Amino acid sequence: MEKSFSESYKQAGVDITAGYRAVELMKKHIARTVTAGAASDIGGFGGLFELDLTGMTRPVLVSGTDGVGTKLKYAFMLQKHDTIGIDCVAMCVNDVICCGAKPLFFLDYIACGKNVPERIAAIVSGVAEGCVQAGAALIGGETAEMPGFYPEDEYDLAGFAVGVVDRSKVLDNSKVQAGDVVIALPSSGVHSNGFSLVRKIFESKDMTSPVEELGGKSLGEALLTPTKIYVKPMLALFDAVTVKAVSHITGGGFYENIPRSIPKGFGAKIDKSALKVLPLFDIIAREGGVPERDMFNTFNMGVGMSVVVTAKDAEKALATLKEAGEDAYIIGEIVPSEDGVIIE
Repeated sequence: MEKSFSESYKQAGVDITAGYRAVELMKKHIARTVTAGAASDIGGFGGLFELDLTGMTRPVLVSGTDGVGTKLKYAFMLQKHDTIGIDCVAMCVNDVICCGAKPLFFLDYIACGKNVPERIAAIVSGVAEGCVQAGAALIGGETAEMPGFYPEDEYDLAGFAVGVVDRSKVLDNSKVQAGDVVIALPSSGVHSNGFSLVRKIFESKDMTSPVEELGGKSLGEALLTPTKIYVKPMLALFDAVTVKAVSHITGGGFYENIPRSIPKGFGAKIDKSALKVLPLFDIIAREGGVPERDMFNTFNMGVGMSVVVTAKDAEKALATLKEAGEDAYIIGEIVPSEDGVIIE
């Protein structure tokens, strides 16, 4: 590629040599994600992965795709680009794990107004960190320089993950019944949802000064805190107990996401007093005058993922999750109901 250069294309706003430089800078980050199945180097036309199906009788591939959304605006504002990639990976692999699947590999897509190699490499360093946390290989991606479509200092970031699970181990919510326990896995913050509302509320606020209510962090720091990746704790939980249902609490909050994992005729009765709501959500509600129901219907409120197990397995589930680094706790139970979620 040392002979690949187009002055005409560069004058139109696309510097293909910057792309090559970005690839060289990101290789050290990608190397951290290599797993046994990764079978190709970055730079080819497709990402290869050798699938190990040992112990599986009916392997099922599970895929998930997502972006980071308008949380990116805070990355632009604060000129911090090395964690936003974690969010991108998290939004995909956390969905995949809800099916009981182990993520295998990830690919990213970055579209930008101007390819600044150091910035692209910083973004990919976050993607790589997310992949390490998820145990997935980063086997490929695409960086598209699109002058005139994006401002020079802005970009978009999306990706997708593929996982695998034996057909017999795909989560089946038909076994959910009244009396089952709902367990919360804490979130790290707003994660990657509701930022259109967040930006409207804080559009004229100071993003860089320390806030006592946030433990000394600035509002910008708190909002850019990466989405937590739950893959490894959940895989440990699947090995320890029978998990009946899992919900990734994303856009739509409690009211949209929890019912997706519960069969009709049942609801999750959530004990509001048990919830460990993060101070950041109190600030959002107060500064924006957001009603409580809207908060629960937009944000995760401190619960990044919910898990349903039988009452007799609850203690073991909590112990397993805590051993895996999750300060999990019980937030409610399954009851007969036509309402997907009852918060009281």
